[in-house]
Amino acid sequence: MSARESVPAGLLRFVTAGSVDDGKSTLIGRLLHDSKGLHADQLDALQAASRRRGFRGLDLSLVTDGLIAEREQGITIDVAYRYFATPARKFVIGDCPGHVQYTRNMVTAASTADLAILLVDARAGIVAQTRRHAFVAHWLGVPEVLLAVNKMDLVGWDPQRFAAIADEFAELATTLGFERTAAIPLSALDGDLVVERGDAAPWYRGPTLLERLEAAPGAASRACGAARLPGQRVARVSGGNRQPGVHAHGGAFRGYQGTLASGTLAPGDAVVAQPSGTPARVERILGPSGELGLAIAGDAITVQLDREIDVARGDVLAQADRPAQVLREPETELCWFDDAPLDPSRSWLLKQGATTVRARVARLERRFDIEGLEWVDAHGSLSMNDIGRVRLELQRPIAADPYACNRALGSFILIDEASHRTVAAGTIAGTAAGSVVGSTGP
Repeated sequence: MSARESVPAGLLRFVTAGSVDDGKSTLIGRLLHDSKGLHADQLDALQAASRRRGFRGLDLSLVTDGLIAEREQGITIDVAYRYFATPARKFVIGDCPGHVQYTRNMVTAASTADLAILLVDARAGIVAQTRRHAFVAHWLGVPEVLLAVNKMDLVGWDPQRFAAIADEFAELATTLGFERTAAIPLSALDGDLVVERGDAAPWYRGPTLLERLEAAPGAASRACGAARLPGQRVARVSGGNRQPGVHAHGGAFRGYQGTLASGTLAPGDAVVAQPSGTPARVERILGPSGELGLAIAGDAITVQLDREIDVARGDVLAQADRPAQVLREPETELCWFDDAPLDPSRSWLLKQGATTVRARVARLERRFDIEGLEWVDAHGSLSMNDIGRVRLELQRPIAADPYACNRALGSFILIDEASHRTVAAGTIAGTAAGSVVGSTGP
C-alpha cells in the first residue's frame, strides 16, 4: 500500500439534531459521562447545577446547555461543541437547536460534520423537524446518518414500535439519497445502548451508539479527492527570518501557505494556480515540524513552487490534471439566514475561504419544500431558513468545485455589506451555460 493510500481514519466530527425535548443534550451528556469524557471538576460543577435544579442525580443535559438563556428555558439555542476521546478515536460533537427558527444553526454545525445523529422520541416517531434536519444533513454532504430512537423506556422497549420508526426513516433516507444509515434504540436518560448495552433490549443485536461512532469513516476520506490548497498567505520564508511554525532549509523562498482542503500533495506534483491558470510544480512542502514527503487533507503547510508565479491570498493551487472550475455565474443552493427576506435587487459580499467578491442574484430559480421533499416555485424571494436554488453573478471569477465533491471550495457565505451580518450560507451546485471562465489547465 502506498503512502497516499494509507490515510488513518482519525478524528470524527458529528452533529446531533432533532426536535425540542427529544433528548439531544442528555444524549451527549451520557456519551461524555459513560465514556469517561468528563473531568472531576466538570462532574463537581454538574452535580452542583443538578442539585440547584432539584435533581437527585445528574442532569446530563447541562453538560452542553451552557448559555444562561438555554438553562432558563430548558432548550438548546446555540450550537454547543464538546470534545472527547475513547481508545479507538477522538470526537468533536456539535449539539444543534431543535426549534424550527434555529435551523440556520443546524446548517452551521452540519457543514463540517462527517456523521449526523438524528434523535426522535419513540412515542412521537418521525416528525416534520426530523425530515427537515435529515434534508439539511444530506444537502450539506453529511455521508452517514444514524437515527437514535430515544426514550424507548417510555414505550416499554417495544421492538415493533422501534421497527416501525426505523422502516419509516429508511424510506426517507432512501428518498434523500444517504450513503449510509442505521437506526439504534436507546435511552439517553438511563444509558442503555448509548455506551453500554444494558439489559433492556435483548432483542436488539446491533452495535451501541458509541460502537457505531467508533467504526464510522471520518474526515480522512477527503484525502481521496483532487488536491486543493486554498491560500491563506503568501510569505517570504528565509533561514534567518523564519515564519511561526515554518522551518526553512536553505535560502529564502516565496512560500504559499494554507491548509490542504482535499487530496494529497507531494514534491514533484504538477499544480495549477487558479483562477489565473498558471502552471507550476511543487518543489518542496514544509509543515510545523519540518519538511514533508507527503501532505494529506487537513495538513497546514507551506509550499515552495519550482518557479515564481503570480499567486495571491485566496487563490487556489489545484492538481494540474484535475483542476477546479473557474466560475463567474455559479449555480448555487442557499439557506437564507436573515430575518429580512432575500431581495434579489441587492448585492452582497460572497466569502469563500480567504476569497471575498461582490455578488448579486442573477436568477432565483426555485425553493425546496422540505415537507413535500420537492423543489417548488420560490415566488421571487426566500424567507429565513428557506433553501433555494439561485444563480449568482460575481464581480470576478473564483475557483470552485461542486459542494458534493469538495466542501471547502464548494461552500460560501453571503455577507451584508452595510451591517456585516451573515445573511446566507450556500453551496456550489454546478455551473450554468457560459459561467465557466476560460481554461484552467496548464
